[in-house]
Amino acid sequence: MNPRVKFVKPSKGYTIILTFANEEVKVFDVKPYLDKGIFQELKDLRYFNSVKPFLGSVQWKNVQDFCPDMLYIESVLVSDEFDSVSVEVQKIEPTLTGCLANPDFVLN
Repeated sequence: MNPRVKFVKPSKGYTIILTFANEEVKVFDVKPYLDKGIFQELKDLRYFNSVKPFLGSVQWKNVQDFCPDMLYIESVLVSDEFDSVSVEVQKIEPTLTGCLANPDFVLN
């Protein structure tokens, strides 16, 4: 049995950031499911952002959910996700204006 979801945070581009019981933090891409059946409702960003952890998985209020094993297996470790982005981030010279204009910008 794979680790279960403890925390979930909606993120940009219809992805969710998952913290599992083993403390791994991974990103799951929901986009491939948005045109399928009950998941079409998740295209509404306000609704998508209402995701909550539920019984080791995630769930939205109209009972859309994913198998907890699938979430673990098909998600990508956050460190792997950011390793591929870090090269691009290093090319950007942060400015106070840029940081204020983008509240999600984090300077490490």
